[in-house]
Amino acid sequence: MNISFTVNGTLHRLRVRPEATLLTVLRDELELIGAKHACDGGECGACTVLLDRRAVSSCTILAVAARDRQIVTVEGLACNGSLHPLQKAFVDRGALQCGFCAGGMLISAKALLDKMLTPSRDQVKRALAGNLCRCSGYQGIIDAVLDAAGALRGEAR
Repeated sequence: MNISFTVNGTLHRLRVRPEATLLTVLRDELELIGAKHACDGGECGACTVLLDRRAVSSCTILAVAARDRQIVTVEGLACNGSLHPLQKAFVDRGALQCGFCAGGMLISAKALLDKMLTPSRDQVKRALAGNLCRCSGYQGIIDAVLDAAGALRGEAR
């Protein structure tokens, strides 16, 4: 099937198999490997991307369902060579250990901060509830999201 969609601001026209998932197309066709293959059932959050500004598990969505839509992957967060405030906060806080969950965590956090710049700790926890960290580094991740929210509000750290 022929489809087109915009990924990280770039329009892509592709020929995909009808059963191909969005995750597979992003990784195998577009070489965007920040979204990870893990559970293949939408349970872990490792494959999270933004689809029309909404955090979704790309392993559970057929690529054809993303036709003519806007997709943002973790690779699309940095802008003009500068880290997104979320990425910077994750680095500054040492929020990640092995890094496997990083892409999904960052995208889920971005979806939250796109909706609200003053989330509570509980709201951050709820927004990240679908993302599993194998290293159990949740405290640092939550702190980093709250730091990034402050940075996006223009607060000095």
